[in-house]
Amino acid sequence: MQFDTSDTPTIKRRLTVLLYETLLLFAITFVTTLVALLSFSAISESPDTPIVHIALRCCLFLIIGAYFCWHWCRTGQTLPMKTWRLRLVTQSGLPVPVKRAMARYILGWLWLLPGLAIAWTTGATGWTTFGLVLANIAAWALTAKIHPSRQFLHDRIAGTKLIEISKSK
Repeated sequence: MQFDTSDTPTIKRRLTVLLYETLLLFAITFVTTLVALLSFSAISESPDTPIVHIALRCCLFLIIGAYFCWHWCRTGQTLPMKTWRLRLVTQSGLPVPVKRAMARYILGWLWLLPGLAIAWTTGATGWTTFGLVLANIAAWALTAKIHPSRQFLHDRIAGTKLIEISKSK
């Protein structure tokens, strides 16, 4: 099987977009958390309960997922992807349907969750947790190095790929 990597962005470029995306997600999660906690305070005597924490995490997961899926299905690009001229498409180069976008979003959590799970099961805290998550991110990034298409594992599983677009498009 022949893989075309001529329009595949470099790993460094994709990780830069990921970092930019993280900055935007801070704003999204801040606003979502503020609105959710104010809402929970209005309906509950104590907003600092386990059920509120679980509800907040679920709310954040859904809001972040809606942000990514909406952008990927609408234009194939979030703001950082537009800035760095990257687009998400299917393996055949078509716009991404909702099911593939949702699969990619869920699989994208594998950048963090295994490292966090290892930290939790070993009782790691602080810098050790940070190191485990960072090692997980590095390992996940290496999945693009070892595959001929140079796409990350979650993209290959979801049937999507990131492509670099020219300045004229």
